[in-house]
Amino acid sequence: MATISADQVVHDLLDQEPLLSRLKERWGDEVAPDGRVDRSVVGAKVFNDPDELAWLESQIHPLVGGELIGWIEGLDPQSAFAVAEIPLLFEGEMHERFDHTVAIVASEELRQQRARSRGHEGVEGREARQLSQIEKAERADTVIENDGTPEELEAKLAALLESLESEMATGGQG
Repeated sequence: MATISADQVVHDLLDQEPLLSRLKERWGDEVAPDGRVDRSVVGAKVFNDPDELAWLESQIHPLVGGELIGWIEGLDPQSAFAVAEIPLLFEGEMHERFDHTVAIVASEELRQQRARSRGHEGVEGREARQLSQIEKAERADTVIENDGTPEELEAKLAALLESLESEMATGGQG
C-alpha cells in the first residue's frame, strides 16, 4: 500500500529551495540557523499571527499540492489502496481527488493533551485555521474515533481497510 504524509512533505519542503530562502528573507537567519528550518521558531511566528500564517500558507500550500498531485499521478496502477494523511484535507479542497475520505477524531481534551505532549506550541492558533472535528466528520465518508491507544486505532484502521477491500471485491463503492 502506498502512503504519504502531508506533514512530512511540508517538513521536507521547509529545508529546500525555494522555501528556505523565502523564510530567511521574511524572518531572518534565525529561522534556519544551521541551514535547516527551526520549526519551533516558525511556529512561534505564525500560529498566533493570522497575517504571518496566511503568508506562510500561501508559500507552502501550492508546493504541497503539487507534491501530492505528483504522488497520486505516479502511483502504480496495480495499487489497490493509497493512503494520504492530510490534516487540512477538507480546508484545502483536496478531498475531491480521493475515492474515500476518513476523519480520525478524538475528544478536544485528548487532542490538546496529545499536541502539548509532542511539544507543539500555539495549539489554539493551529486549531483556529482548521475545520472543527464535527465538520470534518460530516464531510468524511468514514469517521473513526481515536480516544484509545495507538494499537486500538491500528485495529480500527485495519478493519476499515478490510471492509473497503471486501467492497471492492464485490463491486461496491467505497
